Amino acid sequence: MSILSWGNYPKVSNTVFNFKTLLNLKEITQKYSELIPHGHGRSYGDSALSKNIIQVRSHNYFISFDKDTGLLHVQAGVLLSEILNSFIPRGWFLKVTPGTKLITVGGAIASDVHGKNHHIAGCFSESVTMFRLMLPDGEIVECSKQENTELFKATCGGMGLTGVILDAKIQLKTINSQYIDQTTIKTSNLKETFEAFETYRDKPYSVAWIDCLAKGNEMGKCLLMVGDFCDNGRLDYQTKKNLSIPFNFPALALNKFTVKAFNWLYYGKVRKKISQQQVDIDTFFYPLDAIGHWNRIYGKNGFTQYQFILPKENSYDGLDGILKAISNSGKGSFLAVLKLYGPANDNYLSFPLEGYSLALDFKIEKGLFELLDELDKIVVKYQGRIYLAKDVRVSKEAFEQGYPKINAFRALRKKYHMNEKFVSLQSQRIGI
Repeated sequence: MSILSWGNYPKVSNTVFNFKTLLNLKEITQKYSELIPHGHGRSYGDSALSKNIIQVRSHNYFISFDKDTGLLHVQAGVLLSEILNSFIPRGWFLKVTPGTKLITVGGAIASDVHGKNHHIAGCFSESVTMFRLMLPDGEIVECSKQENTELFKATCGGMGLTGVILDAKIQLKTINSQYIDQTTIKTSNLKETFEAFETYRDKPYSVAWIDCLAKGNEMGKCLLMVGDFCDNGRLDYQTKKNLSIPFNFPALALNKFTVKAFNWLYYGKVRKKISQQQVDIDTFFYPLDAIGHWNRIYGKNGFTQYQFILPKENSYDGLDGILKAISNSGKGSFLAVLKLYGPANDNYLSFPLEGYSLALDFKIEKGLFELLDELDKIVVKYQGRIYLAKDVRVSKEAFEQGYPKINAFRALRKKYHMNEKFVSLQSQRIGI
């Protein structure tokens, strides 16, 4: 059985290894090369694809929990959804969560994921107090910001290229409701969108859907959703039954006309300039998780997400150029997410920096990669970077210009002989 990414591209063959004990895992790492750890398969691109894959998902026990401090110790294969199901009813939530709860803790660390509160709370690694890592030679080391610091900074955001994360201690936060007080701000153009983000920047959570096909005076119009947890004591959290996409959509189903129609309807559903409502955790944080196999919408050829970030001082001009290029191409995305970020951390390959990011989903089709190459040039021009957890095609040259600590990461890989064992299709393409 071959494993594909969530984007269903590229189509590859691989051998999958499961392990029951750490001794089994050590034997695998010593016997085989071109290995990459694999969690729940939600990486969009080729960062968790290789000739040989180590399946970590079954390594999924809860080890301990301190009910006084909120410190949770779990194995790396535990899903964020499993943590939420267990701990929201007890009044605890993740300090940092991405837009899906269907990823493993190990994957969250390896991608150093971020969420709607990066401008307040930073990346997932800020909540990680310790993890254990198996190195290429089978040695197990404990990593934190105080111990084996170099390995900590390389592994958080290192895309599985430093070894196999075995378990981790993560700090949860207290909540008193499974509901969010949400305010939605409807903007008319990119200038208003930036003004709205700055007006509401003190809100702990913020995210915007942006119409990437809008042109002229309407370019950059959005629906900005900001919010914070309610304080009503309602912790009756239950996972909802999901709808599911039963088959791959035909290639022609998603085109500039259907995307434009969706964008018109989605933007038009909000009537007021500012509106308020209470929504539950899943609606606010994980709207796409309500649709099983939603990746099938993009058809059998698959899709990729293009996510970039620009420094704050360059964000307006850079986004203006990129939105114009996308609108002119007609290759729009109905999933276009704009977010505000706080300062970068010290990890070698973590994506965020202080500024704005835009994430767009595109179906794989003729002419797409040429468009994305053009967008890369704009990102590089404005000193931005591409997110590796979503990437499937960026060039080595474009990637390197966005990550100034790349040579430190390469040196560490060589020092521990990681480059001889842990390799992904992505790492081969961009030379890390």
